[in-house]
Amino acid sequence: MALKRAISALILIAVIIAAVYIDWNSLAPFTVCGLIVVIFTALGLYELFTMLEHKGINSYKYVGIGMGMVIPLSIVFRFEPTKKWELALIAIGLLFLILMQFRRRNNSGVVIDISTTLFGILYVSWFFSFLIKIIYLPGGMGLLATILLITKLGDIGAYLIGVRFGKTPLMPRISPKKTIEGSIGGLFFSVLGGLIGNHFLSYSYAHIITLSLVFGVIGQLGDLSESLIKRDCEMKDSGKALPGMGGILDEIDSLLFTAPIFYFYVSSVLK
Repeated sequence: MALKRAISALILIAVIIAAVYIDWNSLAPFTVCGLIVVIFTALGLYELFTMLEHKGINSYKYVGIGMGMVIPLSIVFRFEPTKKWELALIAIGLLFLILMQFRRRNNSGVVIDISTTLFGILYVSWFFSFLIKIIYLPGGMGLLATILLITKLGDIGAYLIGVRFGKTPLMPRISPKKTIEGSIGGLFFSVLGGLIGNHFLSYSYAHIITLSLVFGVIGQLGDLSESLIKRDCEMKDSGKALPGMGGILDEIDSLLFTAPIFYFYVSSVLK
């Protein structure tokens, strides 16, 4: 199990290195990062809707996946007929789902089915698509590398320290195996990731350390939030796509929180 986790972690680190050194502009309009985000979005939505099916909730699975893929694709191609195109798309999606319901003979559970489909699109697709938006900011390549390093090294550190030294449960009701020691270790690794990423940003040490701690905590909240969903659906992992590490959703859960908040921080607070 440890070997499988190490291999999967190395693959993720390779993706981070690619994000730093590939000349994204030369690959426009469809960047490698955009392709990765679209694929991960589709797989993450599939895993989420499958977990909901395990709970007995019949969402509009494939319609939701299709709608979810449109959001990152529209950002990659810079297709923005309105300033808030993603929200407009979600509103159109709601109307479409309601129209689809008219064809059903059974109206039982319609509110839950539509709500969970829209939740999946917002939670997985919209939040994760902010990784693409980060790339299009000034210095976006370095920004992307930094938030990936802060978030994913935090995940890896929390696991390694938790397995080796973890004794005190963090939130056993939500995730029995997560420990306070692992959480602290994760924050340490997040700071380490921020310091490595600061090579591309040149923030002050106080700034990057504070930023790393804040987004390290946000990343752990994202991890716990997905654990809460899995607990509700009575599933250990969201899937089996990554050996030893679970599903795609298990790997992107922390980024679902850090990516949009980091984007708004950089584009609004630091502009």
